[in-house]
Amino acid sequence: QVQVVESGGGLVQTGGSLTLTCVVSGSTSDYYAIGWFHQPPGKERGPPLSAINTKDGRTFYADSVKGRFTISRDNGKNTVYLQMNSLTSEDTGVYYCAALRTQSWVVATITDEYDHWGQGTQVTVSS
Repeated sequence: QVQVVESGGGLVQTGGSLTLTCVVSGSTSDYYAIGWFHQPPGKERGPPLSAINTKDGRTFYADSVKGRFTISRDNGKNTVYLQMNSLTSEDTGVYYCAALRTQSWVVATITDEYDHWGQGTQVTVSS
C-alpha cells in the first residue's frame, strides 16, 4: 500500500519560514509528479500550489507562492520538500502532499487528480 506522509508543519510568525517534507513509500520515481496542496481554514482544498516532475525536475508554482516557495526532490530518499519563506497569515492551513502517476504536466499543475494523498500537516502563521 502506497503511503504518503507529510511533516514539518507548525506555528511560525509572519515573515518566517518553514520546510515541509513529503516522504513517499516505494520510490518517488515511480510517480510522474509530486504536488503540494493548501487547504485554508474553513475552505476547500485548492488546486496545486506547487508540483515537481520526479524525472526531469520541472517545477510549477501557483502565482500566490512564486518567489516565496521552493519545491525540490531527493529521489534517493523518496522525499519532496517545500521550502516556504515570507509566510503570511494567508498561508495558514493544512498542506497536503500527493503523488501522481498520470504522465501529464497539465494534470499535475491544474487538477487534484492525484493518486495517493497524505494526511496533511498544519501550518499556522501568526501575526
